Amino acid sequence: MSASETTPKLYAAQEPIFPKRVSGKFRNLKWVIMIVTLGIYYITPWIRWDRGPSLPDQAVLVDLANRRFFFFWIEIWPHEFYFVAGLLIMAGLGLFLFTSALGRVWCGYTCPQTVWTDLFYTVERWIEGDRNARLRLWKAKWDFHKWRLRVTKWIVWLLIAVATGGAWVFYFADAPTLLRDLVTGQAAYVAYATVGLLTATTFIFGGFAREQICIYACPWPRIQAAMMDEHTITVAYRDWRGEPRGKGKKRREMAEAAIASSRLAGPTIRGTEPGATSAPDVQAPGDCIDCMACVNVCPMGIDIRDGQQLECITCALCIDACDEIMDKVGQPRGLIDYIALTDEANERAGNKKVPVMRHILRPRTLIYTALWSAVGIGLVVALFIRSEIDMTVAQIRNPQFVTLSDGSVRNTYDIRIRNMTAEDTTFRIGLTSDDILRVNLEGSQDLMVEVPADETLLQRVYVIARPEDAPAARERTDFRFWVEDFDTQERAHSNTTFFGRNDQ
Repeated sequence: MSASETTPKLYAAQEPIFPKRVSGKFRNLKWVIMIVTLGIYYITPWIRWDRGPSLPDQAVLVDLANRRFFFFWIEIWPHEFYFVAGLLIMAGLGLFLFTSALGRVWCGYTCPQTVWTDLFYTVERWIEGDRNARLRLWKAKWDFHKWRLRVTKWIVWLLIAVATGGAWVFYFADAPTLLRDLVTGQAAYVAYATVGLLTATTFIFGGFAREQICIYACPWPRIQAAMMDEHTITVAYRDWRGEPRGKGKKRREMAEAAIASSRLAGPTIRGTEPGATSAPDVQAPGDCIDCMACVNVCPMGIDIRDGQQLECITCALCIDACDEIMDKVGQPRGLIDYIALTDEANERAGNKKVPVMRHILRPRTLIYTALWSAVGIGLVVALFIRSEIDMTVAQIRNPQFVTLSDGSVRNTYDIRIRNMTAEDTTFRIGLTSDDILRVNLEGSQDLMVEVPADETLLQRVYVIARPEDAPAARERTDFRFWVEDFDTQERAHSNTTFFGRNDQ
């Protein structure tokens, strides 16, 4: 016997998953979300927004060249990165909130990996057929028919992947111009590299890796357990109603055995319920007929009847499949449903199901909601009260000060003035320092500078202590620069320090 025959295999090849087509309210909800999210992603770069002659007319644009972000009427400058940070915090809190309330609802409905994989599955069904047809094709030999279907599917996948990568780069440049440059070969190398990379990842992740990305690459399945508790609503199987499962001859035998037992022991209640008088091993069949419909439609290839699993993304397609079967066999819906862990004890005791809102509105979710709302309100307030003038001051410290021929002491500063309005604006630069300092502008005879619309101006400024005031400006003097709009009198300021001689 060879060593290869005695050594156990430590790796099992991936078993392909071929989800079956299903219809129902959750499947319809996924269709709507897919259409809306993909529509937003592909169409948004082409929406125009008139901001005047000096600004781009693309509604949503990440302008890396000028280091700005445009979102319809909102313009975010580099020094306002706290808006982006706030949005990221809101996204994190929102993810915690929805996971705490509804489990992995993000993964099941709006995660990009889920949306694009679902789209690729749709293309696969359209070309190769439903589950059984795809299973037969998978096992078939590589003949002309199989090659034709596979190549057709791959071409459609590749077109979707190219559109996905192309749409992404359109967010970073004027979309019509960049599209023309891409087609004519005049675009920058980084644009082609980005499109190529995103095309490859979309094609591989959505077409081949699929559920493997969710299981092995995504960290969220390992983190989300900390966000959930016994009141979190998630997809689950009512085993107390469905078990023991069986179908066909086995189900008939179970029913006959339960009837025979009831004749001997009196009224029969399932052995798993309190007060049962029949033998524990003789039970009437549960509602589950073991049809495997819930397994066949699962994009993760799991059996929800085995309990909560890391692979489950709570897409709820198993609910639609099970409800359809329950309708056919004349049993009530909800054998697989969105339920909380606490619902099991209530339903086993015969109590009414706890209202959904009571599960959702609990201290944890209310705290998340309050934090999320506070950050959002703070961002909105900051957006509306922000000034359209901004300035920063950088002192030139090499040398720290210069003594002029007349005995004056001079410090040098660079003032950066941001004109965040749509018009060219004239600003006057001044300072406050108990009248011991005066200011001069490099290249200007007065204290006026003009900053173009939506531009930044870097101005070199000299602050001088006159000979008679130099003794009062020894060591350091704190003062404030002011920048004032000459027309509207709107002002901005920045505090800094003047350094003088220390010759005493």
